[in-house]
Amino acid sequence: MRFISKHIGKCLLALAVLIVVAGYGVGSYFVDYALKRGNESDPMALPPACEKIHSKGIVIPDPPRAPSEVWEARSTDGRRLVATHYEPGSPGHDWAILIHGYGRDRRYTGEYAEAYLEHGYQAVAPDLCASGESEGEYITMGVRESEEIALWAREIAARDPDARIVLHGVSMGAATALMAAAREDAPCIFAVVEDCGYTSAYEMFSEQLGVIFGLPSFPIMDCVDIVSGLKTGVKVSDAAPIHIMDRIHAPVLFIHGDADKLVPLSMMEELYNACPGEKEKLVVHGAAHAASMGHDRETYWGTVFDFLETK
Repeated sequence: MRFISKHIGKCLLALAVLIVVAGYGVGSYFVDYALKRGNESDPMALPPACEKIHSKGIVIPDPPRAPSEVWEARSTDGRRLVATHYEPGSPGHDWAILIHGYGRDRRYTGEYAEAYLEHGYQAVAPDLCASGESEGEYITMGVRESEEIALWAREIAARDPDARIVLHGVSMGAATALMAAAREDAPCIFAVVEDCGYTSAYEMFSEQLGVIFGLPSFPIMDCVDIVSGLKTGVKVSDAAPIHIMDRIHAPVLFIHGDADKLVPLSMMEELYNACPGEKEKLVVHGAAHAASMGHDRETYWGTVFDFLETK
C-alpha cells in the first residue's frame, strides 16, 4: 500500500508540474501574441494581434500644420519616452494630451491635435510604452501607459504652472486617460475625453479569444493574467478603468460608436454609470470602433468643445 501511495503521489506531482508548464506555455504564447513588440526580423514589429484587431485601410494622417518640438523623458523604470509638442498661433494655458490606441503611435493623433490647435490649445502627443519611439518590450493596456501620462502632465505643469490639461484618449488611450486621471501624481487635469475605452482589458481580450480563435476565456485568460504579471510586471487584469472610476475628480465626456464590435457600447455605459462626478456622454450612431470622430466630425468636435468650454 505504501508503494502504491508513493507512486500515486509521484504521478499527481508530475501531473501538477505538467499542468503548470502547459499553463505557462499557453499564457506566454498569448501574452506575446497580444502585447509583445518586435520579433526576430523586426524589433519594432507590432504584436501579431494588432493585425487581427485593427481596422483595415487606416492611414496615418498628415501632422498638424503648427510649430512643433520633440520632448523626451525617462520613465520610472528607466525607459526613454518621446512625445511631440505642438504650439498654436497664440499659445495660452490650455493644453491637451492626446493618447493613442493599442498598436498605434503618436502619429495617429494628428487630426485630434489639429482640432485642439484650432481652438488655441497646446497639444502634446506621446508615444506610449512599447509604441513608436518610446522604449519598452510589452504594451500594458493602460497601466504603465497611465504612469507615463502622469509624467507628461507633470512636465507640462513644470513648463506652465498655470496649465489646464484635458486628457483625450481613444480606445486603449481612453482607458489610459481614465487611469491617469485617477492618479494623485497627475496635476492640472481639468477634464477627460474618453472615446471608446474598455472597462477591463481582461474582459475585452476574453471576448476576442472567442472571436479570433473560437476559444473559451477559461482557463486561457487565467494563464494569460498570471504570465503577463511575470513577463511585464503588471497583470492584464490590472488594466481595468472600471475599478478606479470613483477616484476621478475631473469631469468626463464619454464617447462611443453604437456599431463598435471590439469594445461594446455596454462597456461605455458601465463606465458612465460608475463615474460619480460630473459627466456627459455621446453615442455616435453607425460608428465602428475608434471611428466616431471620422464618422461624424461636426457632432464629435462640437460636443467635445461645448463640454470643455463649460469647465
